[in-house]
Amino acid sequence: MTTRNPHNLIVLDMAGTTVADGGLVEQAFSAAAGRLGVEPGSADHAEKLDYVRATMGESKISVFRHLFGDEDRAQQANTAFEVAYGELVDGGRIAPIPGAREAIERLRGEGRTVVLSTGFARTTQDAILAALGWQDLVALTLCPADAGGRGRPYPDMVLAAFLRTGAVDGVQQTVVAGDTSYDMLSGVRSGAGIVAGVLTGAHDKDQLTRHGATHVLGSVAELPDLIARAEA
Repeated sequence: MTTRNPHNLIVLDMAGTTVADGGLVEQAFSAAAGRLGVEPGSADHAEKLDYVRATMGESKISVFRHLFGDEDRAQQANTAFEVAYGELVDGGRIAPIPGAREAIERLRGEGRTVVLSTGFARTTQDAILAALGWQDLVALTLCPADAGGRGRPYPDMVLAAFLRTGAVDGVQQTVVAGDTSYDMLSGVRSGAGIVAGVLTGAHDKDQLTRHGATHVLGSVAELPDLIARAEA
């Protein structure tokens, strides 16, 4: 590996990018919406679920603020969502994306700093890490609250990783990878040198490219080779 311009900070999304959750976001949303009186099967439920699908990757509290308006109802929905998602996680409903752990271990073995980020709250992120046995896999994990409260599409979590780790000299040496347009926007806005979309989650190649992906990969398992080629 050349030291000319090493991409030594890698910020990876979780659900859909490194973690396969099999549509648990939609299931947890339906449970949360039901607790706030949104009737399953109703037009209101369908409209809200469409918005949840369209905003995959965004901070969940931001999604609920849009859907439910006032802050109290948004917080109630968010709490209900986190509880429902946590119960599904505890039920063994998630798994690593094939090759994700190996990719992370390879990147770390090359001396790079890997950070896992999410739009979920800390309690949910910790539940996912525990379910996968990933508590010690990376040096730093971030949720929106760790970066001032704003999740994607804002660049705050990527910039928090940059500031907290001190792993690189400039933001252009950062790599961001995710499965949604919000991940791509976050990476572009942070100034990351590589913004890689992966096709294992919510959005397709066109959506990822339109929102700034510099590369589109089949999965995160391909990321180490992409970085190696960029530095060759």
